[in-house]
Amino acid sequence: MSDQAPLRKSALQARGLSKIYHTGELEVPALRRVDFDLFEGELVVLLGPSGSGKSTLLNILGGLDRPTTGSVRFQDQDLAQLSDADLTLYRRDHVGFVFQFYNLVASLTARENVELVTEIAPNPMTADEALTLVGLGQRMDHFPAELSGGEQQRVAIARAIAKRPGILMCDEPTGALDSKTGILVLEAIAQTNRELGTTTAVITHNAVIADMADRVIVIGDGRVQEIRENTAKKQPGELSW
Repeated sequence: MSDQAPLRKSALQARGLSKIYHTGELEVPALRRVDFDLFEGELVVLLGPSGSGKSTLLNILGGLDRPTTGSVRFQDQDLAQLSDADLTLYRRDHVGFVFQFYNLVASLTARENVELVTEIAPNPMTADEALTLVGLGQRMDHFPAELSGGEQQRVAIARAIAKRPGILMCDEPTGALDSKTGILVLEAIAQTNRELGTTTAVITHNAVIADMADRVIVIGDGRVQEIRENTAKKQPGELSW
């Protein structure tokens, strides 16, 4: 019997990812030959300052953007080679997104905002199930204006997970929130990862948040500068802001 740890299965494999933006004749590199794997079921924090390339990386992994060079493999497909229509299907069927700003429809209740996704997903949970999972079981019929910032962000998380995505991408999900409210949002993300087994990537510039991750990937100057396992993982409520 081997005492080696079992091999982890990759949800996404990034190899040689580069992204160059052009401003007139000027080339601005946002990513420089990035290599890393995102493993199934893990919670990863992509940590780096503003301008480090981490949001560009998340957009490419999520199928919102294409690399200039390199590949992203998902289920034996290279996302960089997919058509626009197939990328749309990839985002619809496999990826949930949570951004810094909530992007809720002001004229719809929390339940109705989540139902925007459940109506088009192939195998969704109900809006009530998703909102209950993020702790908003008693606030389903409230409009965004009647909810706090943290509650609105949790509605956004519920909307992202209601379609049961295999991958959840969170770009600065606590960036517009105070620390106390931010912890509630992080608890909702951690619970989703724990209970649904959703592979989760959280982008942040806040090093404290890295303590809740299974792994931390440090991004700087468009490169992966460090990848480390977190041997003392904390729950969001244990973070010291």
